[in-house]
Amino acid sequence: MQRGMSEVRRDVTIVSLNSRGEGIATDGTVAPLALPGERARIEADGERARVVAIEVASPDRAEPFCPWFGRCGGCAAQHMNPSLYAAWKRDSVVKALAHAGVAAQVGPLVDVHGHGRRRATFHARFTDGHEQVGFMRARAHDIVAIDACPLFAPGLAGAIAAANALAAAVRGISKPLDIQATATLGGLDFDLRGSGAPDELTRRKLSAAAERLDLARLSVHGETIVERRPPEIRFGDALAVPPPGGFLQATEAGEQALAEGAAAALDGARRVADLFCGAGAFALRLAREHEIFAVDSDAAAVAALLRAAGAASSLRAVHAETRDLFRRPLAGPELARFDAVLFDPPRAGAEAQARALAAAGPPLVVAVSCNPESFARDARILVAGGYAIGPVAALDQFRFSPHVEILAAFRRQPAKRRKGILG
Repeated sequence: MQRGMSEVRRDVTIVSLNSRGEGIATDGTVAPLALPGERARIEADGERARVVAIEVASPDRAEPFCPWFGRCGGCAAQHMNPSLYAAWKRDSVVKALAHAGVAAQVGPLVDVHGHGRRRATFHARFTDGHEQVGFMRARAHDIVAIDACPLFAPGLAGAIAAANALAAAVRGISKPLDIQATATLGGLDFDLRGSGAPDELTRRKLSAAAERLDLARLSVHGETIVERRPPEIRFGDALAVPPPGGFLQATEAGEQALAEGAAAALDGARRVADLFCGAGAFALRLAREHEIFAVDSDAAAVAALLRAAGAASSLRAVHAETRDLFRRPLAGPELARFDAVLFDPPRAGAEAQARALAAAGPPLVVAVSCNPESFARDARILVAGGYAIGPVAALDQFRFSPHVEILAAFRRQPAKRRKGILG
């Protein structure tokens, strides 16, 4: 925060945390990095503040382990001890469900960080012929140029240096650049976005950089510039090559936990629809025991799923379709073909699909989400349509961030038990 004439320095008492992990004072002032029970001296401008000093510290305060914490915007909660951290993150799910009017049992936070994050998006800015590469600064738009991240999986070793080298290769552009790195079985996979279509000279520079950096694949805006090795990801018994920049769960452990939880809930179902399927993280695992119909709006991801299914010998029938489920959800007779539906939408949730399921869905729906608010909204729709929500799992694969992964099963109740729900 820049100091200004309107800023006032004062002491406040912190009473709660918001969904971003920021302290909330008794008067509603937002004080980043302050914890409940603390007395903090702040410089405030309106409802936001900068903490100048912690006058009385909470026993729940922990020492951050990363030197970039507080500047880098990637982490929000390294200053919380484990018990406060777990309660805060689980509480985001509890509050969202309560706000939506959905009564559900939310389990303790489950750590699925595993060996660390296998994908990251760096940001590059170019000024006066020089590039700055790193993560966005907390509560700001400038860049923190980091040299290491302790939350990365081993497969991302070298990703920061490679991102700097790739930014240097396109140094002439003036637009901000996003550089997505993914650790794959074939090595690092990079996709650059924001630079526009590269000219021939830039292509040659990028190809040379990929060779020098020993990258598996390098793409720009989803267009492959060079693929030196297949950037494969293992989904159960299948090996898939997701499209450049395609969606992937942040950690292997998180993906495995979600898949195992979904598989347990789907036990006994013969035909399963996997909606918002991506490149097949769930579908290709579930196809060992179930007949799968997979749907996603990303045609390249659907093609990758089908290629992987075709190359795997241990799977049952896998069919797939490219379709925008936001505009044209599976509905009516289409849903009648399935014993169960699994959906894992983007952060916006699956409102249209949830309404179609509420109207004419199968006996079982399994929902995966990375957004408590959209999950709670979709859960409310399903419950109003006659489904009963089971225990809700909160999984922590985005360690020290405000993000939480959610898994829950919904079972359709007999009609005679639904009368009171629908009035």
